[in-house]
Amino acid sequence: MSAPEKERTQSVGDLMGDVSRNMSTLFRQEIQLAKTELREEATQAGKAGGMFGGAALAGFLTVLFVSYAAWWGLSNVMDQGWAALIVAVFWAVVTAILAVTGRNRLRELKGVLPRTQQTARQIPDAMRGR
Repeated sequence: MSAPEKERTQSVGDLMGDVSRNMSTLFRQEIQLAKTELREEATQAGKAGGMFGGAALAGFLTVLFVSYAAWWGLSNVMDQGWAALIVAVFWAVVTAILAVTGRNRLRELKGVLPRTQQTARQIPDAMRGR
């Protein structure tokens, strides 16, 4: 018996069973896709968070250790107050650059589950035979 003949002779119960199995498979695949996308988005968010953490740590350690050396070096040629101000402004610029880089990484994140949303929108049309 060929496939078209088999479809004509299947009972409504058999057809409903096929639809149920196909829907179950479709939903399982959608859930798997959503899990995969969430993992990818979490990885990107973690990298952006790492950039912010790196910016904070680098800013702190740099300000702490290098600032003293620069302040002492500049205080040999000018007043200590002006030397401290120059060093503080320099490190504020470095910190701002690191923060902007982290923010840009965060903006690169895509919307929430874009592929899952796209395929989920196609389910009603597929059910209607389109």
